[in-house]
Amino acid sequence: MKISIFVMVLSLSACSGANEPATNPETSTPVNEAVTAPASENEKAPEVTRPQIESFDLMTGEGNQSHSATLHQGDGFSLYVFEKFAFDADKGRLFLSSIPEYDVEIESLPANYDLAQLETAGKEELKEFGEVSDFSGELVEHPLGSAEIYLQVSSGEGINDYIVWQSITGDAFLFRLHNPKGKEASDFAGPVLVSLSTVQSDS
Repeated sequence: MKISIFVMVLSLSACSGANEPATNPETSTPVNEAVTAPASENEKAPEVTRPQIESFDLMTGEGNQSHSATLHQGDGFSLYVFEKFAFDADKGRLFLSSIPEYDVEIESLPANYDLAQLETAGKEELKEFGEVSDFSGELVEHPLGSAEIYLQVSSGEGINDYIVWQSITGDAFLFRLHNPKGKEASDFAGPVLVSLSTVQSDS
C-alpha cells in the first residue's frame, strides 16, 4: 500500500491568499514496510496496525532522498519519527536529538474542544514573540493539508507556530512548534512537519 504526501520545498501558502508561513516543508512519499522493531524504554509498544518502519522520499537541498521513520507511541496517539529526532512520550515532545531547542509539543484535544477559546489562547501565547500571523484554513502543498488554527510568529529569533489540526481519523491535536533561527532550522522544519502529518489517535 502506498500513501502519498505532496509537499513543495520552500512553498507554503494558505488559500486565503495571505503571506506564506515561514516554514520549509519537503516532498515525501511514504512506502509501507512490514518491519518489527522494539519500542524505546519509556514508551509502550504501539497498539496500532501501522507498520513499525515507514520510508519517506524527502526532497531536500541535495535532491530527492529516501529516509526511514520509526513508529513511536505517545499518550493516546502514535506518529513516525525520523532519524536525528527524538520523542519524549511522557511529554509528547518531538525534538532534534542534537539541539533539543528545536522542538514541537503535541497535545491531544478532547472531542468537545472550543476552537474560539483555543485561538484566543494561541494568540496570547505567541504575542510575546512578536506580531501574530493567521494562516488558518486549507494549506496548499503542505504536509498537514489544512489546519483549523494556524498561528505563527516569524522574527529574528526564529519561528513559533500554534496549530490545531485534525488527523485522518477525525481526532484533533494541538501542535506548539519552536524553530529557532540557525543553520539547523531548515533541517528541522521539513521532517518535523511530515512527522506531524502522521499523528493518529490510537482509538
